[in-house]
Amino acid sequence: MTEALKVLIVEDDPDVALGCAQALQLEGWQAECVGSAEAASKHLNLGPGSDFPGILVSDIRLPGADGMSLLRETLARDPELPIVLITGHGDVNLAVQAMKDGAYDFLPKPFAPEHLVAVVRRALDKRRLVLELRALRRQLNGNEHLEARLLGNSSAMRALRERLGAVASSAADVLIHGETGTGKELVARCLHERSPRRGGHFVAINCGGMSDTLLDSELFGHEAGAFTGAQKRRIGRIEHAQGGTLFLDEIESMPLPMQIKLLRVLQERSLERLGSNTVIAIDCRVIAASKADLFELAEQGQFRSDLYYRLNVATLDLPPLRERREDVPLLFEHFALQAAARHERQTLPPSRDRTRQLLAYDWPGNVRELRNVADRCVLGIEAGSPPFVNASGPPASPASLAEAVDAFERALIADALRRNGSLSRTAEALRIAKTTLHDKVRKHGLNAGD
Repeated sequence: MTEALKVLIVEDDPDVALGCAQALQLEGWQAECVGSAEAASKHLNLGPGSDFPGILVSDIRLPGADGMSLLRETLARDPELPIVLITGHGDVNLAVQAMKDGAYDFLPKPFAPEHLVAVVRRALDKRRLVLELRALRRQLNGNEHLEARLLGNSSAMRALRERLGAVASSAADVLIHGETGTGKELVARCLHERSPRRGGHFVAINCGGMSDTLLDSELFGHEAGAFTGAQKRRIGRIEHAQGGTLFLDEIESMPLPMQIKLLRVLQERSLERLGSNTVIAIDCRVIAASKADLFELAEQGQFRSDLYYRLNVATLDLPPLRERREDVPLLFEHFALQAAARHERQTLPPSRDRTRQLLAYDWPGNVRELRNVADRCVLGIEAGSPPFVNASGPPASPASLAEAVDAFERALIADALRRNGSLSRTAEALRIAKTTLHDKVRKHGLNAGD
């Protein structure tokens, strides 16, 4: 979240400086004036990890170092800082050179206050997006924190992180429920990494990806000669997870006979390899994940109810992306940065239009689909209308018009609050009354900045 942006005016003519400052202050912006390039450099205080929270408006003709020198010095330290130069009648060539050197824009004297306001508004919008992008990058660099693994500022994600933190240090088995693409394996890994068993193996197996015989051997292992083709002993996944965590993904697709054997292992904490009568003690935590409601499947006789109740010690429900749209911009930025590094491409410039499209889309493929879209955007191959093609299977049931409008409004307000940092600035950005915004913030259960 970026602080309120300001405009630093570098002008040695007190009347011009005062006129510029008053025009900007009438728009609700902070404006400060200095009379030289040297004073501006000290005020900017640019350095490693230091971002000036605003833009620069400078006259080219200054006592001492001129505006061109200030431009070059400043951009050498922060190439993304918008600098607007004020030029006189004879400075056209200098203005052209300044644009080539990286100036954001120039204002030829005399200029109307409305012209100044329009240029500054665009420059501030650009600076706000740049600073937000940098803040997100810094946030994403702290990979050891749970907030950097399970990204999102929505109430649903805050509640998930809190519950995960409470469960992780216990020995309880965990059942994770969520739609396809919501990040069930990532949550399982976070549970493992924050548990006392993090020094052991994290062993993942997809219960729906193999035949009954193969799953039996994968889970429990076998002795040489246990069946045709079993030429040597094999340690099963459960045994390999000793002292660590066993993650059973898509457990709803596990065959019923296999469910019986798994239930016995979970109850007795022991197993026998195929072809052996030796009992092996098992000490591992079991985390199961399902995209289906296991209770309903158990009621229908499609899943063993005793296994369901054995697994359902602690439950984590992962919200679909359409129910936490305010997290979409942050997640997209995260995936886009990863994609740019992986594909050795330039990072994506900020784009309000793209953000609006991201917020408006329903994301039937959830986080996995968003990651694919970020990859395609970085590669420059994202196109089409609607803007994002669902490559994750059939779309989810469409929401009603009222539900879609309500969800979009909540996500848009949450994103604006994150960008602007306070209720007042958010109301200004959204062009609605502060009291109206306050009512909407309360209605949607969002956190206001003031």
